[in-house]
Amino acid sequence: MQLTHSQSKKQNSPDAATRSQIVNTYRSLNHWHSFQFKLFWEGIIVGIFSGLVISLFRFLLTKAEEWRTDLYEQLTQLPDLYTAGWFAALLVIGAVLYKLTIYEPMAGGSGIPQVKGVILGFMRMNWFRVLWVKLAGGVIGLGAGLSLGREGPSIQLGAVTAQGISRFWGRSRMEERYLITSGAGAGLAAAFNAPLAGVIFSLEELHRNFSAVVLLPAMTAALTATFVSRVLFGRGFIFSFYGLPPFPHIHLLYAVAIAVVAGLCGVLFNTGLLNINKFYGLPVFKNLYYKIAFSLLCAGLLGFALPQVLGGGNLLVNELALKTFPVQLLVTLLIGKFLFTLISYGTGVPGGFFLPMLVLGALVGSICAHFLLAFHLIAANHAANVIVIAMAAFFSASVRAPITGTVLISEMTGSFSHLMILGITSAIAYIVAQLCGSQPIYEALLLKNLQSHSTPDPDVVKEERDIVEVPVSSGSIIENKKVKDIPWPDHTLLVDVKRGPDQLVPEGNTIIRAGDFLYVLTKTETADDVRALGSDLRK
Repeated sequence: MQLTHSQSKKQNSPDAATRSQIVNTYRSLNHWHSFQFKLFWEGIIVGIFSGLVISLFRFLLTKAEEWRTDLYEQLTQLPDLYTAGWFAALLVIGAVLYKLTIYEPMAGGSGIPQVKGVILGFMRMNWFRVLWVKLAGGVIGLGAGLSLGREGPSIQLGAVTAQGISRFWGRSRMEERYLITSGAGAGLAAAFNAPLAGVIFSLEELHRNFSAVVLLPAMTAALTATFVSRVLFGRGFIFSFYGLPPFPHIHLLYAVAIAVVAGLCGVLFNTGLLNINKFYGLPVFKNLYYKIAFSLLCAGLLGFALPQVLGGGNLLVNELALKTFPVQLLVTLLIGKFLFTLISYGTGVPGGFFLPMLVLGALVGSICAHFLLAFHLIAANHAANVIVIAMAAFFSASVRAPITGTVLISEMTGSFSHLMILGITSAIAYIVAQLCGSQPIYEALLLKNLQSHSTPDPDVVKEERDIVEVPVSSGSIIENKKVKDIPWPDHTLLVDVKRGPDQLVPEGNTIIRAGDFLYVLTKTETADDVRALGSDLRK
């Protein structure tokens, strides 16, 4: 139940629900080994249900895209009246997407920033509304041709499925965060048939720490969801890079150059995503419906002029892997996909940019391969390697999750012999993005959402008390300090310290060591400051 602003102001002391949350969390901390065992089995349940939800989403999207492809083929052979009717239908579809987006704003966009916000305690989601709106809006938008991906929505769908299970079981907020993280990883795993990437994404991007209590349910959820997906869709890889030869070590400098180029393109992509609102701020776009209608009309025109840029784009990547395109067409596709992805995502309708981002990386790689082949610097059978390298580098520069990018591209292409070269190029692209001052895209989008006050009832969220997990990094400002000497924010209480297999009862003279996991009771509005204590380095 959501409270009004005036009601939230009265919550100066913990209410019954908050006290129950804290008691349940203390109970979990005091029975830590059984709690981890419970999360292990709960991860399996989350994986089953998330896998089923994502499989339904994948099935509906496949049918919608097949229908759209057949439609445009038929429209080219029918009188113009039918084409006019399709453009009118696009305006009606725009009205439906407008209503859905207004009805549940938390289901808009990719959903990954929202999931991060929920895990950090800054946002709240109505899991059932987000689930059906994301499912319906994603299918309608991608089916109509918007350049959006299924993977961001799949991550949010997995997360809200896990949240629904948590609410059904009456779990504490701390436990719910672990389950939401597991569900999000399961969503990525089921969408890409990539269980390892789902696990790494949960740790590297969502929780930003490699805690065992996060790892166990994330692994079971991702593996179970992938099993469900493979039972329903088979074991095939998402991209058709069959029989990739190893990339020669003598070409390492070429790989470095490709990583730099793809990294710079990733930085440009992030800049475009974060500033597309300036374009939609023009007076001609009077409200959200005008933005959605504009993007759908663009999709209608591109369906006849450049149909390859419609939808997510995984079929285009498969074509790039198997065919040779003229460089002029590659540049046209790159520009078209880049601009149309910005136009589509800027509307805020349900749908992400995860897959379009990989498609852009593949196009960058194809252009690089064209020039390397033209100057006889690589053999023809290594052109596909360049595409794979560029995809991993583009992803790493944009998301700033190089381990996830390396594992993800390996699983999607079925080529694990490229782990080393993908790891090197992902790290280089990461450094390129950092030198350019580019922010990780999902963190930047989350910050924009928070600054725009798009969270539901932010005052209620700020007043809530919760226990947050704080991993202590080597070199942090609290390493080797006594508990009483740590500059804790106001209204904060250290309740537990996990050190390896041991559980310490914290006292004023307890010394905090690197590798410890602290469990701190605090208000949501100070939770970020508490987490920062474990990662901020000494000056």
